[in-house]
Amino acid sequence: MALLDVRGLTVEFATRAGPFRAVEGVDVTVDAGETLAIVGESGSGKSVAMLAVMGLLPWNAKVTAERIEFDGRDLRALSPRERRALVGKDLAMIFQEPMSALNPCFTVGFQIAEALSAHGAARGAEARKRAVALLAEVGIPEPEARARAFPHQMSGGMCQRAMIAMAIALRPKLLIADEPTTALDVTVQAQILDLLKRLRAETGMALVLVTHDMGVVAETADRVVVQYAGRRAEGNAAAALFAAPRHPYTAALLDALPERATGERLAAIPGAVPGPSEPRLPCAFAPRCPRAQDVCRTQAPPRASTGGEGYVHCHFPLPAPAGERAA
Repeated sequence: MALLDVRGLTVEFATRAGPFRAVEGVDVTVDAGETLAIVGESGSGKSVAMLAVMGLLPWNAKVTAERIEFDGRDLRALSPRERRALVGKDLAMIFQEPMSALNPCFTVGFQIAEALSAHGAARGAEARKRAVALLAEVGIPEPEARARAFPHQMSGGMCQRAMIAMAIALRPKLLIADEPTTALDVTVQAQILDLLKRLRAETGMALVLVTHDMGVVAETADRVVVQYAGRRAEGNAAAALFAAPRHPYTAALLDALPERATGERLAAIPGAVPGPSEPRLPCAFAPRCPRAQDVCRTQAPPRASTGGEGYVHCHFPLPAPAGERAA
């Protein structure tokens, strides 16, 4: 049984212009100890889908799904008190902007100790002592001094590490990392990724990595889901997806990697993800897709198996490698 099992997740926001569907019919499964990457450009609904799982969307969001289960429990049936007991303990999240996610009015050590106290893991001096130990665990130098510091007194990389310390304080079964390396320099990015991989190996937790950086995915993920305009495009084991992408959008993302550049200019995807006020075709990628035909603008793309655990939602997927076709 999957640790996280989400089926048919749809999220709509009430706006003055009418309902806006940010996520449509998305499935997400994560096994214990697995790293799943959810990939796509900004506006693809990646973060919204994970915030829906966490129960952290604003009042104007309407969440529907066939199933949202975590560790065998139906998250839709939990009372607010039961959800508060779960979130932060067994199910935790690292947010995209650590400088804004941390409370500027309290020290970093107090905020980590508060997470421990809220779930009854430790209180008072013991909670403060464990907060310092957690800061040391995530590689922050002089953790005693940093525990007494306010967020604005620390760099972005240190604030991100502090967020990770808070998230892992109660050894969650699943950690959702929303763009954990955004706005960090390359050296700090590598350190954060190494830290997440080490924590996964040491604690056995599952990890959902929400990102638009395919390079990060290649270094970290076991399995990848590619999302576009709130809908699934493709999913597969990471090695298989990088070796032979089947959806034109996945191929375009990979072609945009600097290390794959073949000329003087980097490859780019023309256009942009449709915004809230723009109409979406049955295949939302059709206006940007070099393989699009009339059927793409009138009929939703079917789901097709690409072998093993792989699948693609496309009328005209890229051909499989010759060896796979022969098999």
